[in-house]
Amino acid sequence: MSQDGIELETSLGYLLKEASSALRHAMEQVLRPLGMTITHYSCLELLAQRPGVSASDLARGTFVTRQSMHTLLQQLERDGDVTRAESAPVGKALPTTLTPQGRARLAEASAAVRSVEVRMLAGLSASDQAAALRMLRGMVDALQA
Repeated sequence: MSQDGIELETSLGYLLKEASSALRHAMEQVLRPLGMTITHYSCLELLAQRPGVSASDLARGTFVTRQSMHTLLQQLERDGDVTRAESAPVGKALPTTLTPQGRARLAEASAAVRSVEVRMLAGLSASDQAAALRMLRGMVDALQA
């Protein structure tokens, strides 16, 4: 056991961090050939699932700062993946939507990311996968309470 009482071989927190790092690396590997980062992909995925979501919500959902999201949205707009309204219909938030090109790029990226998830879960039964999902959600909820 280490001096502070944490045994890395049995620490769930350490294993979660190791799993997160391995997942991130695998996702980067499949997204890089598509010219995307994980944040780029996550932004497109959130826009597809939550049309009209604000830039602040996109930033929170992709775990980046609002400034980083603003820069990414400008790039996505220049690249033709999203369109943004010239003015906000209500308040200050400019609605952002996926273009047909953005949807096509998202479909390709989603398939690549799904292949990583399939590989990650290959050794687990459907019931083990459901249990892992429940347990991880419970851990997140406990830490956010």
